Amino acid sequence: MEIKPIRVEADYEAALKEIEALFDARANTPEGDRLEVLSILVEAYENQHYSIPYPDPIEAIKYHLETRGLTRADLEPYIGNSVQVSDVLNKKHPLSIEMIRSLHAGLGILAETLIQQYALT
Repeated sequence: MEIKPIRVEADYEAALKEIEALFDARANTPEGDRLEVLSILVEAYENQHYSIPYPDPIEAIKYHLETRGLTRADLEPYIGNSVQVSDVLNKKHPLSIEMIRSLHAGLGILAETLIQQYALT
């Protein structure tokens, strides 16, 4: 089993093609082992070359509210009173560490998203 690093796009495309051919390989077989190793190499290449940035923290909060049928009032336990919620959502006041922790713990919004920098208005 000769496996080499994925350094260029052609290597990446070839690895994807081979993964597709091995997709139904059973675990603990030579084909399954090859599939596993190729998948790890492809994932590393993608993380290096195709990383997806985290969304704007405030947009992520708004999206979370919208997709779960929540209102601004539902943010008050995590951010503060209605004025503070409004200031944060209108980017007049930054999220504090305590707000980030609270939103992450209470609503399950990724902390990695909430800690991203964003411009205030």
